[in-house]
Amino acid sequence: MARARTTLTVLRTEQLTPHLIRIHFGGPGFAAFKPNEFTDAYVKFIFPRDGIEVLRTYTVHSIDLDGETLAADFVLHGSDGIAGPWAAKVQPGETIDLYGPGGAYAPRPDADWHLLAGDEAALPAIAAALAALPPDARGRAFVEVTGPEDELPLRKPDGVEFTWLHRGAAEPGELLAAAVRKAPWDNGNVQVFIHGEAKAVMHDLRRYIRKERNVPAEWANSISGYWRRGRTEEGFREWKRDLAAAESAPATA
Repeated sequence: MARARTTLTVLRTEQLTPHLIRIHFGGPGFAAFKPNEFTDAYVKFIFPRDGIEVLRTYTVHSIDLDGETLAADFVLHGSDGIAGPWAAKVQPGETIDLYGPGGAYAPRPDADWHLLAGDEAALPAIAAALAALPPDARGRAFVEVTGPEDELPLRKPDGVEFTWLHRGAAEPGELLAAAVRKAPWDNGNVQVFIHGEAKAVMHDLRRYIRKERNVPAEWANSISGYWRRGRTEEGFREWKRDLAAAESAPATA
């Protein structure tokens, strides 16, 4: 990701659900922000913490070039973390620096069908992908949230079946992994987008898609964890590096 740094101003906030808040950013700094073509476009917000800058990655919900605004959704976990508590208290007029945007995924028009799955952290990217699909697109989408109060209205083609999964007391990603595995599998080239809690996604669903369903990498290159339960973003990045090293190590007898 290009390390372009931008300063944006908080314009307003929206409490979308009990666990999700949308913040709209703009101000003079927006002129320096360069959008990309990806539906999973993300930015890295910069939070001063104990004399250092701490980065937190968030998917961009939407960009309004005419209105010169950017919106991002923040999942709230009470007082845990850095970005969530900030989002819960921030007021219009405050500023924040960010890097980005980055991104890597956009729906392919040559796909026969699409499979999208994720949790609250992936919801903005899934919503953007569904909205970008052509009217005749086919596929399935699954989003795991805490409960029915966390559902949001989404725009999608009629040919895409959408399922909300209510986590309740289950472990994050448990219902998501089970639903994807149980879903019917159509013929043809499927483009896959799956992101969420890393254990469910990287240990289970990536293996299911790539190994059990034999989907080529060119159609399934956007399957990874957005977060790991019990780890900060720094700890999660370290865990991902260790996992990648273990997966690339030669097998031993």
